[in-house]
Amino acid sequence: MSTGELAASLRTWRDRTDPTEVGMAVNAPRRAPGLRREELALLAGISIDYVVRLEQGRTRTPSAQVCASLARALRLSDAEQAHLFRLAGHAADRGRISRRIAAGVRRIVEALHDSPVGVLDSPGR
Repeated sequence: MSTGELAASLRTWRDRTDPTEVGMAVNAPRRAPGLRREELALLAGISIDYVVRLEQGRTRTPSAQVCASLARALRLSDAEQAHLFRLAGHAADRGRISRRIAAGVRRIVEALHDSPVGVLDSPGR
């Protein structure tokens, strides 16, 4: 694993993540696009110091749980999430179910906005 490549990828993904799309209030102009480190830490449930160490390449192998939290906070695609796990030295989980929801299912969920809804898929598709 290259800590430099992991660090660069995390910075790129953070910079391209729109704060308003992940529920962060934007009250003042920003010097850089995307999420601030503090916001990513809050969304991922990890410390700001740990985000800094990851982005500076000072942390070798973040756990699979930390990688999953970062992927969720950064809204990474399935391919990007797999790439993050590879960069962190974790094997791909072949049994993992895609987080993509078909457009038709998404429309149904949106139409039922007043009702609790869950979307599930089985691993034996």
